[in-house]
Amino acid sequence: MHIQHTLNIGILAHVDAGKTSLTERLLFDTGAIDRLGSVDAGNTHTDTSPTERERGITIRSAVAPFTTGSTQVNLIDTPGHTDFVAEVERALGILDGAVLVLSAVEGVQAHTRVLMRTLRHMKLPTLIFVNKIDRSGARQDDLLTDIRRKLAPGVIPMAVVGDVGTRAAQVLPQSLDDPDFRTRVGEVLAETDEAVLARVVDGPPLSPGELLAALARQTAQALVHPVYFGSALSGEGIGGLIDGITGLLPRTSAEEAKSGALEPRGTVFALERGKSGQKTHYLRLFTGELSPRQRVRFYRHQSDGTLSEHTGTVTSLEVIGQSREKTTRLTPGNIGKVTGLAEIRVGDHLGAPDPLDDRRRPRLPAPALQTLVRPRTGRPGAAARLHTALQTLAEQDPLIKACVDADGATSVLLYGEIQKEILAAALADDFGIEAVFEPSRTVCIERPAGVGEAHEEMAYRAPSPNGFWATVGLRVEPAPRDAGITFRHETERGALPPAFHRAIEEGVRAGLHRGPNGWAVTDCTVTLTRSGFAGPRSTAGDFRNLTPIVLRRALEQAGTTVYEPCCAYELDTPPDMLPAVTTALTALGAEIHKAQGGTTSWLLKGTIPTRQVQALERQLPGLTRGEGTWWSRPCGEQPLARPLE
Repeated sequence: MHIQHTLNIGILAHVDAGKTSLTERLLFDTGAIDRLGSVDAGNTHTDTSPTERERGITIRSAVAPFTTGSTQVNLIDTPGHTDFVAEVERALGILDGAVLVLSAVEGVQAHTRVLMRTLRHMKLPTLIFVNKIDRSGARQDDLLTDIRRKLAPGVIPMAVVGDVGTRAAQVLPQSLDDPDFRTRVGEVLAETDEAVLARVVDGPPLSPGELLAALARQTAQALVHPVYFGSALSGEGIGGLIDGITGLLPRTSAEEAKSGALEPRGTVFALERGKSGQKTHYLRLFTGELSPRQRVRFYRHQSDGTLSEHTGTVTSLEVIGQSREKTTRLTPGNIGKVTGLAEIRVGDHLGAPDPLDDRRRPRLPAPALQTLVRPRTGRPGAAARLHTALQTLAEQDPLIKACVDADGATSVLLYGEIQKEILAAALADDFGIEAVFEPSRTVCIERPAGVGEAHEEMAYRAPSPNGFWATVGLRVEPAPRDAGITFRHETERGALPPAFHRAIEEGVRAGLHRGPNGWAVTDCTVTLTRSGFAGPRSTAGDFRNLTPIVLRRALEQAGTTVYEPCCAYELDTPPDMLPAVTTALTALGAEIHKAQGGTTSWLLKGTIPTRQVQALERQLPGLTRGEGTWWSRPCGEQPLARPLE
């Protein structure tokens, strides 16, 4: 069979909605696998690590291809747990479309809303699949109402369910040949398409073919979201979903398909390590072509705002969904397994990242928790082995930022406590290391509050008062929010040897890792105002070691403000519970920016310190008689009102 199109889609869901089971069913029903795996049995085809099989959750994104008609679908199974949101958002940037899975029983859950908001922000075409229609308690009409109210107004149910909530549940597809269904579809499409609106109001009526084309166009623009129903376990309704995937989601764009002569551009979104330690990178190619023995250049966004460059040579290349014998090159729109790129990690970009390609840039919130990790044993070298292992794991999840703390322990950043448990299991299973994690604490940052200057002068016949043969003067001043760190020179560039200039910049960036209050300093401009050296006596080490001392004095003069991470929230509550809910929010340091409601419910919107989210979630059922609903998402930082305990 000749493959004419490639489609890369992601399966996303709140945990336990049936995402991995749906992946198994799609692979089985299209002939990609000959048996159905089970999450409970721990034998699914995409959850391959011992930790994933033991816990029954997806931790790392996995790619599974299947073919239907002339379309190859690369299906990316992503984690459902909120602790692994970074893994999900990294995968979103390489997708052509997504399927958001809901349970017909539990309905729209908090993380479902987080995922849908991200999908809509990135304008990623999305189908909605309502799973578990054959479970007791499954719903249809009122669930559609919740979807329109909580996820997106422009939804179009593509089927109705008979005997919903029973084992005999059946999916009855809607047809555009049905005049009533055509009318309902036309009314939804007319909300965002003036041409469709004119035909609906003035005629002549749109034909089934015209409506289908308009539906596909608006789905591709992420304006409407077709809704399918079914059961991943029984297979009911899966055929309709497959038709929707291949018929409504946009396949590899014409621009990508014709871009083989352009510079190769792509994104690494997953990494595997073989038993011998060899790395295999998963790369989605957007433009250009990639072949074995090709020299490539990758770029990486560093935490301080700089862009680093890394090179390598492709030693082997396997195109997902193609046999090894036919694999000669990776073309736009496809995903390849690439080896030979030892220095490359997840999130790196092949070719300089395009600053204008905003849709593919994931909105990764920074991890809000930090913990220290120590080896359980005190044997010589144990701490070094642990740090090396965590650095290796950081290649798969760069946001954990493993680094050595002042007392020799390794600090890592986390999204939640489950992630801590997964790291502990990975250290034990993959590296044979038993680790102890200290209690997590909230990660804050510091920003300069004003301008500060300091300097250390070196005499001609004596080092500076701190014992270094170097002169360094620095000025620190605030920079715009999210600007990161900028290092500038007021001194003449040739006044120092290049190695000394590099040493000063390295010293500045190292010194900003820990500000006057103990947190990393960001959004600042540091300017070199003075410099000097003493012939053969001065070394790069003099400048590298003196610079943080001068920087610390400049920061102390400028003063810094500590910011803690906060979340935007939405809270639905019964009206009679509103006073108790607002009192609890205020006590936890939350701000209420908007309140609206009536006789049935009140909706509150605002911000709350991230460290208080779990406390509010624990209180909410009692405060609202179990009727309140809560959604939150990281949204930046706010000044810390008082020191953290």
